[in-house]
Amino acid sequence: MLPRSLRARLLAAFLVVVAASLGTVGVAFLLVGPGYFADAMGHLPGDPMGEAMSQATLAAFTDAIRQALVAATVIAVVTATVVSLAVAARIARPISSLAAAARRLAGGHYAERVPVDDPDELRELATSFNDMAGSLEATERRRLQLVGDVAHELRTPLTTLDGYLEGLEDAVIEPSAETWRLLRAETGRLTRLVSDLSELWRAEARQLPLRIEAVDVAAVADAVVERFSPLASSRGIRIDVVANHAVASGDRDRVVQIVGNYLSNAIRHAPDGSAITVSTIASATGVRIAVADRGPGLASHQLEAVFERFYRVDPARSRAAGGSGIGLAIVRALAQAMGGRAWAESAGLGRGATFVLELPIA
Repeated sequence: MLPRSLRARLLAAFLVVVAASLGTVGVAFLLVGPGYFADAMGHLPGDPMGEAMSQATLAAFTDAIRQALVAATVIAVVTATVVSLAVAARIARPISSLAAAARRLAGGHYAERVPVDDPDELRELATSFNDMAGSLEATERRRLQLVGDVAHELRTPLTTLDGYLEGLEDAVIEPSAETWRLLRAETGRLTRLVSDLSELWRAEARQLPLRIEAVDVAAVADAVVERFSPLASSRGIRIDVVANHAVASGDRDRVVQIVGNYLSNAIRHAPDGSAITVSTIASATGVRIAVADRGPGLASHQLEAVFERFYRVDPARSRAAGGSGIGLAIVRALAQAMGGRAWAESAGLGRGATFVLELPIA
């Protein structure tokens, strides 16, 4: 049975190499060496004294060679054992450390990392392990945050519903039309939240059915602006369209959904009487649709945070007035599912913001 530990295998490999080397040397000395030795002695044929001396000398030479091979074998085995143990310890130590870290990672210690200071192959393995551990830690952190955020978002409408239902049950609250409207509004909030979470999960898991086709982004911009114009006009907000003809590759309905989300957010945050610009352009990397407003703007650390689930630029804004808080997370997931990307730009707080969708050129 072959040895199972790395140290034992390396020792066996070193001993096999030593045995093969000594066997080769022994065969060379014992079979070839005597002939060369006799030629080197130069005894003349037919000389009895010379032949006797030659045989005695050859026997002594052969005996000395055997003793030397035995000594060399002992020295080689001892040397091979010491070297193999040292090399095995050098190789096995980081591997054992990596295995122990993997066990701790499997046990839920996602902050586990291993040092990256070994030879090339082991360094690459350690780097890959640390990358995997970092990804698992980030995933677990997002999972815990999502669970907490969902519980927080569900608590408010459920508390409202429970309070009103208890009041109706105890006859403290009259079952008026206003009461039923309020209860229906809270159930609508719950329905929207569950629907948005479901769509976000499906988008991130690439489970949404997409019909990829050539999309005229200028036509999409016009259609979305026409839909939101009455809402903007009610607050005196002007929507300007700067549409350059460009054709992108994507799902038209999803592109409309993304641009609609951008424009809805822009109208919500833009001051009354200001202007919003919707522009389309073909760049070297793809086709872009941008929605720019003159609202409160974003700080540098908020440019990525706004695409996280349940993130609010203004914590004081209620969900009833500000939506479910995962619209931009859905936007990014949809953009990536269509092979594009979504991001935000801003010159700073108080200087407005621009939200951009980039899709591949059709």
